[in-house]
Amino acid sequence: MKRLMDIVTSLSLLILLSPVMFAVAVMVRVKMGAPLLFKQQRPGLDGKPFYLYKFRTMVHLQDDQGNLLPDQLRLTDTGKFLRRLSLDELPQLINVIKGEMSLVGPRPLLMEYLPLYTNEQHLRHNVRPGITGWAQVNGRNAISWEEKFALDTWYVKNWNLFLDCKILMLTISKIMRKEGINHQGHVSMEKFEGSKEGI
Repeated sequence: MKRLMDIVTSLSLLILLSPVMFAVAVMVRVKMGAPLLFKQQRPGLDGKPFYLYKFRTMVHLQDDQGNLLPDQLRLTDTGKFLRRLSLDELPQLINVIKGEMSLVGPRPLLMEYLPLYTNEQHLRHNVRPGITGWAQVNGRNAISWEEKFALDTWYVKNWNLFLDCKILMLTISKIMRKEGINHQGHVSMEKFEGSKEGI
């Protein structure tokens, strides 16, 4: 039932939001140039890698040594606007249709985080990653990694279709109120370096 809901809803949203996605694509092309999409390998179900798609929100600025500049210097005004309304996430509907993601589930993070998780935190990969999730409607980027992972594993242990519907409704509310977009002192979430001892 979850997979059926993912397919039907994602296809409907792609059709309904196609004018919005076209407008965003034009905006990104005019303001930031090519490519339109940001593509990055992320861990999916059981930790298996897949390529996640987003509309690009940053420019590729480097220092004299060829290292990327900090996110806050590369994030454009257009990117801030797209993130504020979560419009940059819309291409992930394609990931959902392909079966790599679900509408609701723990957010897919970086491949390099996999060996840093505790056994409990690894439970987040027992389900498909989601475009939105229980952690996103309970703090998003404004909470700590430990809090986020605790919410993710709670979702895995307590999943049901009613919970997914509740999360989708709460997600719309959070986007409208623009809550939890940034972590304190960062334009996104600070890098995860492993849980504190005893967590």
